[in-house]
Amino acid sequence: MFWHGINLHWAYTTLLPGIRRKTHCQHQAKDILHDGFLRFALTTSPNREQEPHAYLRTIVQNLILEQHRKQSYFADYQQQIDLEEPATVSTEHLADIKQRLELVTQIIQDLPPRCRQVFIMYRIEGYAQKEIARELSITLNMVERHLIRALLDIRAAREQFLK
Repeated sequence: MFWHGINLHWAYTTLLPGIRRKTHCQHQAKDILHDGFLRFALTTSPNREQEPHAYLRTIVQNLILEQHRKQSYFADYQQQIDLEEPATVSTEHLADIKQRLELVTQIIQDLPPRCRQVFIMYRIEGYAQKEIARELSITLNMVERHLIRALLDIRAAREQFLK
């Protein structure tokens, strides 16, 4: 099965295991692959059409690097917290976290019911896409569409929040 010139069988049987080996986590590997699909779908680069597999692989490599940078940042932050005697978090920081959580919760609640249900089953409850399709009696394609819709809505809201 092909999607925008990408052999999905290749993506899930070759690319995904490679991502998993680099991240050492199945969930992170799937997140990176799906984020790669989103970036691939949203790009307008002519290279995308000429060599879709190479282009997706490059996107995925960049996402792995981004993830590594984030992890190293949080590891440094965690070390700083561990070095402090009593771990103190400012009221402003807690208020910011609470505001972000409320925003994400509202975005998820505003999704169409089936889209919200698929998103929660996949991202929060950890169901596989095939399990969701079987459980809800919908096609795997519809599961993917619901997930893409949810992720695009969340990303748009996040970008709006960061402005």
